[in-house]
Amino acid sequence: QVQLVESGGGLVQAGGSLRLSCAASGSIFSGNTMGWYRRAPGKQRELVAAISSAGSPNYADSVKGRFTISRDNAKNTVYLQMNNLKPDDTAVYYCYTRQVTGVTDWGQGTQVTVSS
Repeated sequence: QVQLVESGGGLVQAGGSLRLSCAASGSIFSGNTMGWYRRAPGKQRELVAAISSAGSPNYADSVKGRFTISRDNAKNTVYLQMNNLKPDDTAVYYCYTRQVTGVTDWGQGTQVTVSS
């Protein structure tokens, strides 16, 4: 069982920045992937960014060049730095971790709202 605690969501104007954090605790195994999904009203869930245990990132095309994912393995924490935010980034952002066993755990979600 993994518990994920998110922070950093909020309301910003277009062009602004936010930094999301997600700290994992519990039964965490080596080699886990951590990342962020988002869900906007009426839209499909989208994988925003993910990062391997070795630090290799990948991003959705819609956020490349604007978002940066990073992790601190000693703290079991993943971060998402979001710059130049757009109204289309408005969504609930969910942190997740996927262990090598295939078990996936989710955070509670944090609202990001970008005003136009």
